[in-house]
Formats: sequence, C-alpha cells, structure tokens
Amino acid sequence: MNNKYIVMKINLSRKLDHIGFTASALCAVHCALMPFVITLLPLVGLEFLSSIWVEIGVIALSLVVGISSLIPSYLKYHRKLLPIVLLLIGFLLIFGTHLLHFHELEPILVPLGGIGIALAHYINWRLNRPFHCHDCKLENN
Repeated sequence: MNNKYIVMKINLSRKLDHIGFTASALCAVHCALMPFVITLLPLVGLEFLSSIWVEIGVIALSLVVGISSLIPSYLKYHRKLLPIVLLLIGFLLIFGTHLLHFHELEPILVPLGGIGIALAHYINWRLNRPFHCHDCKLENN
C-alpha cells in the first residue's frame, strides 16, 4: 500500500480525535452555561443557540465524528474498548437526559456526557500515539 495513503489516513484519524475532543469539550461548556446565559442570548443576537435543532445538529455531528474516529482506531490499532465505552456512556447520558425528560438534572448530566465524549477522544488519541509517531516517520521518507 502507498505510504502517503497510510499517512493521510492516520492524519485524518488524528484530526478527527482533535475535532471530537474540542467539540465535546465545547459542548460540555455550552451545556453547563446554557441555563445561566439563555436569557441573554436574544440581547446579543444569538438566540438560535438555544434551538433544539442546533443541539440535535451538534449531537449528530459529535456522534458521526466519534464513530468515524474511535471504531477504526479500535479495529486497526489499539483494540482497547475504553474509548468506545466512554463514548457510549457520554451519548447515553446526553440522549437519556433528553429522551427521558430529566430537565432538572440536565445541567449536570449533559455536561458530564460531553466530558465523557471528550475523554473518549483524548484516550483514543493517546492510545494511537505510538502508531501515529511510527507512521509519521513514513511521511518524511
């Protein structure tokens, strides 16, 4: 197989973990702060951030990025279930809170779900580092 193709796939995997970690961390902050700043959003023209469709879109994007990053890494590199389990727990907390209408626990459970997803990406990135560093040497040849 072409070395440039391998390096390109590895770089994509690494970028997906960075995107997933960043998006999940921002999601956790967003979910933790939203109950406090929701009344201020119309004053600054950002009321669309409280829309259910924005929330669904962010959750769907996080799910796609998570699956696209963690499943291939598990299958090809490290074979550790911890990142996938954390991803599932994170999404279960988020979906469970919304679907079961635990509105009073939402400011706690949803940010915890976002932190769990961010942690899944971070652990996946750490588990992939030995493989990435080895293949980064291929890029220089």
